[in-house]
Amino acid sequence: MGHELETSTRKVILSMLKTQGSLTVHELSKQLGITEMAVRRHINTLEKENLIESKLVRQAMGRPTNMYSLTALSDELFPKKYMQLTMDLLGELLEDEGHEKIDHLFVRRQEKLESRYQTRMKAKSLEGRVAELATIQNENGYMVEWTQTGKGEFMLSEHNCPITQVANTFQQACKCELALFQNLLNAHVERTECLAKGGTKCVYMISQNK
Repeated sequence: MGHELETSTRKVILSMLKTQGSLTVHELSKQLGITEMAVRRHINTLEKENLIESKLVRQAMGRPTNMYSLTALSDELFPKKYMQLTMDLLGELLEDEGHEKIDHLFVRRQEKLESRYQTRMKAKSLEGRVAELATIQNENGYMVEWTQTGKGEFMLSEHNCPITQVANTFQQACKCELALFQNLLNAHVERTECLAKGGTKCVYMISQNK
């Protein structure tokens, strides 16, 4: 119970800094109704987690005091509606320009991703390229695992899809991801399971080009 209370208090502190801007320990203590010592304990934890930062500010009277504010990292803790915005914009584009424009948009995205990651594949074996692709996808939040299933054959599984809502409506996303993998790996890639089509994960079977 005590741990839950401490976690709750830290969430309140983050919310106060989000809505009110920079605050001192004294101001936080007064609003929270707890001692400054207790506030400092929470502040220390949040600083270690890189969620808040302090800045020494000189005052008209008295000693300089620390003002605490949120870091860029803490912004991820607050609700976002990016995906809904994306869906709305794609829906408007589909209505105004049709399926061809949507297809073109996803192909352009695929080409840019290829250009961005192609250098990371250079001078690597197929196994090395699969490992690098898994690293890239993990960096982007796909929760990837991969394993060698035979000589020159591999299985790559994505347990999370950060763009599930988009992929559920616009199958171009899945089509372009498959093409991206084929081009980056320079290999034969087959998708055998897909999150957007009711699967529990996205599974890719990879083998040398014949």
